[in-house]
Formats: sequence, C-alpha cells, structure tokens
Amino acid sequence: MNDAAKPVTERIAGPEDYFDLLKPRVMSLVVFTAFVGMAAAPGDVNLALAAISLLAIAVGAGASGALNMWWDADIDAVMTRTAKRPIPTGLVPRGEAAAFGGFLAALSVALLALASNYVAAGLLAFTIFFYAVIYSMWLKRATPQNIVIGGAAGALPPVVGWAAITGTTPIEPWILFAIIFLWTPPHFWALALFKQGDYERAGVPMMPNVKGAASTKKQIFIYAVLVAAVGVAPFFVGMTGPAYLAVSIGLGGYFVFGAWRLLKADDNDYGPAKRLFAFSIFYLFALFAAIPVERFAGLHG
Repeated sequence: MNDAAKPVTERIAGPEDYFDLLKPRVMSLVVFTAFVGMAAAPGDVNLALAAISLLAIAVGAGASGALNMWWDADIDAVMTRTAKRPIPTGLVPRGEAAAFGGFLAALSVALLALASNYVAAGLLAFTIFFYAVIYSMWLKRATPQNIVIGGAAGALPPVVGWAAITGTTPIEPWILFAIIFLWTPPHFWALALFKQGDYERAGVPMMPNVKGAASTKKQIFIYAVLVAAVGVAPFFVGMTGPAYLAVSIGLGGYFVFGAWRLLKADDNDYGPAKRLFAFSIFYLFALFAAIPVERFAGLHG
C-alpha cells in the first residue's frame, strides 16, 4: 500500500503539514495588507529591510495560525471545513503545534525589532497575543460578537507595515485598519450563514446560530454600508488619488448591493450568502491593491 492510499494518521507529518498549521491563505492576506501599509507609507524605503520586515510579519501571522489551531483542535475536529487540518487528523500533536507557534511568535517579533523598529515589533506582538489569546481562547467561544472584536487582530497588519517603514502610526494606517475591521463581520457572517451546522456542532456562538439568519443579514447589510463609506476615506485624507476613489466607490456599491440581495433573500437560500462571501474576498483584495497600483503607476504621489 502506498502512502497516498493509507489513512492520513498512518503517515508521518511532513513540512507541508507544519506549513498548513500557519494557515497559509490567511497568512497571505496578512502579508498583502501589511505590504499595502508599507507601500502607502511616506519616506524612503530600504528594500532589503522592508523585505525582511514583511517576512517577519508573515512568520508572526503563521505563528498566530498555529497557536489558534493548537487551541481550537477540539472544535476543528467536528467542523467539516477544518476536520482535515493537521492536528485533528493526528499528523501533528497539539503540544508540537503549541511549541511551533510559540517559537515562531518569538522569532517574528525579534526579527521585526532588529530589521525595523520597536514600534512595529510591539504592534506585531500585540497582534499575535490578541488573535491567540483574546480571540481564540476567550471571545470565540464566549460571544456572538467574537468576530467583531476579534477582527481587530486581522485588521492590524497594515498598521504594522506602516510602522515598519516610518516608526509611527498616524491616522492613515488606522483608516486601513478600520476598513478591514468593518469588513470582517459581513465576510465571516456570510460564511457562517451557510455553515451554521458546523458552528452548532462545535458549540461556537456565531451570530446566525445565536440571533438567527434574519438578524444576521440585517447586521451584514449595516456593516456593508459602513465598509463602503469608510472605503473611500483614504482619498479624503490624501493617501490616494481619483483612481482609487473610483475603484472604492464601484466596489463598495457592489458590496452593498450584494448585502441587500442577501437581506431580501429567503433564509433557506444560501446562494446570496455564498456569493457575498466570495465577493468580499475580491473586494478587500481589489480595494487594497488599488493603493500601491495607483502609486506605482504614478497616478498619485
């Protein structure tokens, strides 16, 4: 019997399994938004140190993912979208995941402090702590507002990126923080609407399971309007130019339209929720991509 045909618990964990602990898709979003924070920051940039700083942020994001998987291994095992993660399948022991995450967390903060500055390193340390402890260990299982408050961890990378370049945190990166912070609830609640069974089995009090689909859809619509409004703010503080403004208006308008379509849909029709979830990913990527593209294209100084 070859390895591919064996049950997953019979094979030895490889590098790819430890890489999966880092939540690479989430890590890629963190790296991207941190890069945008760097690209939007004023001043001269040492490309080598900026690259090392971005690597440190990526490692910190991976550390957060590993610590989250360590803590949530019990609920991951009963949710269909997480049951094949390395710990539930028995490939990586929980203790090893915890040690791996802790080591990477310390390494990332130290590396960012050496390559950049203590402000950025302190923010990265706080981000890891907030995600691993405040969100994973406390909020996630305690309140349906888990993703609202916990979203602060995922919203901090552009602030960390900006601080890595400038050593400061003025209002501009906090606007980027606000966009991600307000984007997080409609993004995850749209997912939770068509994954209610998973969260119910795991005992996680996501909004649809606690307040019902109708209430959740109303809140999604409110947050979509807020995201669309804050999404244009970078233009009005001078971070971006008219090209970004046009992109942000178009994307924000469609986000609100998708949320409105979901609001009016039957509670048992998950199609609009799935479409909004998919578009929300595109929305954030396209909105943030518009900032460096506009700048590097010389459309905004």
